[in-house]
Amino acid sequence: MPVPIDKVAWILLANGTILCSRNHGRDLFYLPGGRREAGESDLRTLVREVREELGVTIVAGTQARLGTFEAEAHGQAPGTQVRMTCYTADHHGTPHPDHEIAEMAWLGYADRDRVSAVDRLVFDHLHAAGRLP
Repeated sequence: MPVPIDKVAWILLANGTILCSRNHGRDLFYLPGGRREAGESDLRTLVREVREELGVTIVAGTQARLGTFEAEAHGQAPGTQVRMTCYTADHHGTPHPDHEIAEMAWLGYADRDRVSAVDRLVFDHLHAAGRLP
């Protein structure tokens, strides 16, 4: 069985929605973040990926772990799992699509069919906690 894809994601909630992004050539939205590079900590991965994708800076020391979620990876070989550790954190700047990002969207719980399987687990978790109505 393949080793799970190791990702870190940023959770940004506002007005009952969560910020998601869609890469060029992809049909689903994802939580901002990405794969950890060799030797990177969760925080370093989070800071790098959010800066690359959305052009904002995570404020050091404000991150709070939301949880780790695992599901089948979208767009990968069947059976490939993705393990995604999610954090909330304050930021400087206004998020905007950058590099490989085609568009951003603020999605509500009713939009959960527009995101990947692992992201749906995060949506469900936030909904159950009353944070994503």
